[in-house]
Amino acid sequence: MKGVFLASVTALAMSATLAHAATDKPAVVYDQAGKYDKSFNEGVYNGVLKYEKDTGQQIREFEPKNEAQVEQGLRRLAQRGYSPIIAVGYSMSAATEKVAKDFPNIHFSIIDSVINLPNVQSIVFKEQEGSFLVGALAAMKSKTNTVGFIGAIDVPLIRKFSCGYRQGVKYIAPNDKVIVNFVGSTGAAFSNPTQGSELAKSQFSQGADVIFAAAGGTGIGVYQAAADAGKYAIGVDSDQNYLHPGVMLTSMVKRVDQAAYNVYKSAAAGDWKPGVVTLGLADNGVTWALDKYNEKLITPEMKAKMDTIRKDIIDGKIKVHDYSVDNSCNM
Repeated sequence: MKGVFLASVTALAMSATLAHAATDKPAVVYDQAGKYDKSFNEGVYNGVLKYEKDTGQQIREFEPKNEAQVEQGLRRLAQRGYSPIIAVGYSMSAATEKVAKDFPNIHFSIIDSVINLPNVQSIVFKEQEGSFLVGALAAMKSKTNTVGFIGAIDVPLIRKFSCGYRQGVKYIAPNDKVIVNFVGSTGAAFSNPTQGSELAKSQFSQGADVIFAAAGGTGIGVYQAAADAGKYAIGVDSDQNYLHPGVMLTSMVKRVDQAAYNVYKSAAAGDWKPGVVTLGLADNGVTWALDKYNEKLITPEMKAKMDTIRKDIIDGKIKVHDYSVDNSCNM
């Protein structure tokens, strides 16, 4: 009986230690584009910085250089008791699921993917809603009746951006043309500004005068091409308006910064829960950026129209189709 009692005490102590670790050792694994990509990863990084500033607690960071290092980084952090661990991006799905199964007492939060495990929280966004807004704005601004979209990879997640954008354009101007291109087929497509620039030049040569880039760091090349051509570009994930004032029409912002912050905050409070968290316009999870860098490009009439569209989407008067539901863009 004494041995059983000691074993029980030990098990309880281990459980307490794991529960304590879940609030005391937060970590994050960025994707291969790195935390200074001025887009998706940097948005998460801004949430990390804010949490560290607000709490004084340091968050352990890992930046993989290739796909193999993603699982290595996640596993190493889990072995050392870090929890919760945020995995940044859908490309980490397989690695996160594998490591989460091996470490059932560690909490994982993954952004932009859904993993059905009892120790994984999946954070997804209604990208189609924010993209609808910037598509509508692009159509209002275009003088050529032709706009463009450049995505990193042709996968359902990026198609959600493309489809939402096209719906927004068509809502304002049903006959406008939308040119769509994708950069590549691997994670490297999110960090290839040279290719982004070349695709943008091609779309401008076909008459586009506004291009929305949903391609992470690759978008930097798109924005520079727009600046060189005297055209407009739309940023993604983070507010990128500051990169080229007067050129960036707006940015479709995903509040991955707030999502990351909330993961750590809820864990510290003991409120972290597995399951799916979905953030859209109604939750301020996505939006369009209006600030000092682009305000001169937006007329009062355009602003009023955008406010009306936003409200109508939230109220359900405008139905925005989600490409990922049926892998089609019903418009």
